[in-house]
Amino acid sequence: MNPSNTFKKEDETVNILFCGDHRAEDGVLIVTLSLLHHVKEPLNIYVLTMKTATETRRYEPFSQKAADLLTQQLQSYNPQNTLHLIDCTELFNESQPSANMNSRFTPYSMLRLYVDLIPDMPDRLLYLDNDVICREPFDDFYYQDLTGVQVVGVLDHYGKWFFHHQMRMADYINSGILLLNLPEIKATNLFVKARRMIATRHMFMPDQAAINRLSHAKKIAPRRFNDQRRLHHDTVFQHFTTSFRFFPWFHILTVKPWQISNVHKDLRLHEYDGLLEEYRQLKSEL
Repeated sequence: MNPSNTFKKEDETVNILFCGDHRAEDGVLIVTLSLLHHVKEPLNIYVLTMKTATETRRYEPFSQKAADLLTQQLQSYNPQNTLHLIDCTELFNESQPSANMNSRFTPYSMLRLYVDLIPDMPDRLLYLDNDVICREPFDDFYYQDLTGVQVVGVLDHYGKWFFHHQMRMADYINSGILLLNLPEIKATNLFVKARRMIATRHMFMPDQAAINRLSHAKKIAPRRFNDQRRLHHDTVFQHFTTSFRFFPWFHILTVKPWQISNVHKDLRLHEYDGLLEEYRQLKSEL
């Protein structure tokens, strides 16, 4: 058996991957605080960032100041916790996703597809979007057997209907929460192929589409590990995605965790008030 797939919890750390520019700082802070409430093992956070620009916009990287604040908070819980801020500017510029640089999604949404090129990354990585909150421990998800598996994800809430019926793709996963088996990804060149695809083919959701079309060994996890629509009694990770609402009229609703007043008013959600107050106090230090 591949050693990367044989995990003993007592010997392990939990490795978390984020990607983003300076605008991701609020979300990453909230997600990290929520993880600290539920992870007992040493927590290693990897933040991939870069400085880049498109035809219409300039982006600034995740700041060192925010990284330092996160490190301070991480180590106040456990001195073994670490944060690694990794500048991928040069790496990204060497192989830009040319066909998708001006999509409605920022270039940072595709940065996770470069993680196989970064030296010394752990074999097992849990990628999280910055609009996620961890609500419960996730040991059974993180430590599952990954033998022969490239990625583990949850079916996309809307995509599972559209792609199942229109394209007969019954395993279309949401890319906002992905458990990555890096040795298998490297062995099968999954991200190499994905980078080629996003460089040459324009797609609505470039990174998600590439992973879904090219991954031949993905595993589907239960809904509770990426709850995209609303909070349930068994939710482990709540993902604050854009949703369609039909009452009192049809409208599109996008509310992110750091938009606290909207979380209360539009989502009528108070589940995370303690966490968000902790975030608000730390935010004042930035």
